[in-house]
Amino acid sequence: MLYSLAKESLFCLDAERAHELTIAGLSRMPRIAGRVFGQKLDAHPREVMGLTFPNPVGLAAGLDKNGECIDAWAAMGFGFIEVGTVTPRPQPGNPKPRMFRLPKHQAIINRLGFNNKGIDYLLERVARSHFQGVLGINIGKNFDTPLDQAQDDYLHCLEKAYPVASYVTVNISSPNTQGLRDLQKGEALDPLLASLKQAQNRLAQQHGRYVPLVVKIAPDMEDADLQQVADALRRNAVDGVIATNTTITRPGLGKSEDAAEQGGLSGAPLFSLSTSVVAKLHSMLGGELPIIGVGGIFGGADARSKFEAGAELLQVYTGFIYRGPRLIREAVEAVEAI
Repeated sequence: MLYSLAKESLFCLDAERAHELTIAGLSRMPRIAGRVFGQKLDAHPREVMGLTFPNPVGLAAGLDKNGECIDAWAAMGFGFIEVGTVTPRPQPGNPKPRMFRLPKHQAIINRLGFNNKGIDYLLERVARSHFQGVLGINIGKNFDTPLDQAQDDYLHCLEKAYPVASYVTVNISSPNTQGLRDLQKGEALDPLLASLKQAQNRLAQQHGRYVPLVVKIAPDMEDADLQQVADALRRNAVDGVIATNTTITRPGLGKSEDAAEQGGLSGAPLFSLSTSVVAKLHSMLGGELPIIGVGGIFGGADARSKFEAGAELLQVYTGFIYRGPRLIREAVEAVEAI
């Protein structure tokens, strides 16, 4: 009820302005936010990538790019939290307006472009939080870093994030940084993953702990391209894969005026496409890598479908914007017996 009232007020504002106000409020008053929107869920632990997740439903990257509200998210019952995408240097992102709600379709289109305050600021926020659970840090490249030098940006962020992250996600699938998705192609992906794995092994020895490396992929690949990605992930011993990021297609939007906006589409229209990718990946990988399923989860039935397709963990973002903390409980309860 309280979330519905808050959502009604926030949905009267521009989408990005509402997001900024929400982050500011949760950041400044995490205890109050926890009392108002918090919930304690029964533990349903799962062992994935050598980590113990209190429950299998996590917060997807993008909602809290700079790690401002980690304690507030934890109070809402998430089994794990992923912050970012963060880049080596702060950057403003793409010109505004760049975020658009589609309430009729329970969707969002964004072309934010990795707007964030940089890896050092995020690490300061992580240090100030009290969260002791599973924390993922999602890393990307700066918009003005040439693709042939992208590896340097990812290595820089991995080096910085490694000491405090539970796992690190390599984002090569946002549609809002020009050319980024080219890094998913075989001739670029193998060298990138090889360099990151080499750094991961060195950092594991240096810090005395192994931090899993996860790759987040796009939903818009042809089957042959997806197979190449799956082969590269296995060949380079990547620890997990997140399927999927937003889509540049517009499934189910018809002639909606908002469908013409450029950017990545998330929310209910993405569900079938992303779930199909989970199922294909599960078959291609033969269960060798765990899959974190994300895209269009709005209720328990959606969560169960992702698991049945082959996911071992879930993440939510747009569904959480529309449904609030209740979605976490419904998703956890739906998959607890699977």
